[in-house]
Amino acid sequence: MTNPLSDLLATRDWLLADGATGTNLFNMGLESGDPPEFWNESKPDNIRALYRGATDAGSDLFLTNTFGANASRLALHDAQDRAHALSRIGAEIAREVADTAGRPVIVAGSVGPTGEIMEPVGPLSHARAVEMFHEQAEGLKAGGADVAWVETISAPEEFRAAAEAFALAEMPWCGTMSFDTAGRTMMGMTSEGMAQMIGTLPNPPLAFGANCGTGASDLLRTVLGFAATRPKRPLIAKGNAGIPKYVDGHIHYDGTPDLMARYAVLARDAGATIIGGCCGTMPDHLRAMRVALEETPRGTAPSLELIEAEIGPFSSASDGTGDQSAAPKRERRGRRRM
Repeated sequence: MTNPLSDLLATRDWLLADGATGTNLFNMGLESGDPPEFWNESKPDNIRALYRGATDAGSDLFLTNTFGANASRLALHDAQDRAHALSRIGAEIAREVADTAGRPVIVAGSVGPTGEIMEPVGPLSHARAVEMFHEQAEGLKAGGADVAWVETISAPEEFRAAAEAFALAEMPWCGTMSFDTAGRTMMGMTSEGMAQMIGTLPNPPLAFGANCGTGASDLLRTVLGFAATRPKRPLIAKGNAGIPKYVDGHIHYDGTPDLMARYAVLARDAGATIIGGCCGTMPDHLRAMRVALEETPRGTAPSLELIEAEIGPFSSASDGTGDQSAAPKRERRGRRRM
């Protein structure tokens, strides 16, 4: 069965994804602690501007403003019954923007973590996780999303639940995890472990990879880890625009457009096919990334020394592979793409 993303991948050797959701929406006035998904209903023009910022900058694919639109997260705002509707509306606005872009643009329905800890460590059952992800997927599908896109996942159990939910919704999908604990996810998954898990899923993703984490250097190292397993599926790289710093009461990411342009080229050379940004990545970054990918000849896979010299130091000495020192101790509720 074909789908728009597979069709586009068949004609291109790289695709530019989008950047941050939170950073852009905070710049439009979103207050800390307010759910961005509510803006799908109350401020649709702002969400159109978010999506158009990516498409106008050259993105071939962008994610919907639905990262936290699952029943568990929405329950924090007494809106647990709005998961399907908010997902649908977010996708409808995205479909409108993509269809008027004048070129093929993929709408990827963003699905973030539930924010709960799964059994046997925590109370969230596999069946309930599947139910919540399925509800959100059906809303995204009804709104016109081309693919579902689960992101910023740390627990393999939650990733598997999402895969099952997308099968129920009959939606093609992509998935990324966040490797932010010495090369591992918060729940201990390594790049090698994720690649192995992908091969065992009854409903595997079209593409997989990493997003967010601790910085672009670490994410590039994770991509090299994926590539070393010789995966059969395209790889995704969505690194943060530098390192977050607290400046004048706000979180600021210090990555420049030039740095993100170089990151994009290194990500492609490391083995990634779908390349974008995460926290802090703005349209100016995306424009620079697009130009760099178009104009820079493909090179060999970068060494760790080259990554560190051009992008910055790694946050840890190890990428986690074969290293038990970063075994999981706790779970986080999952970050948005800031």
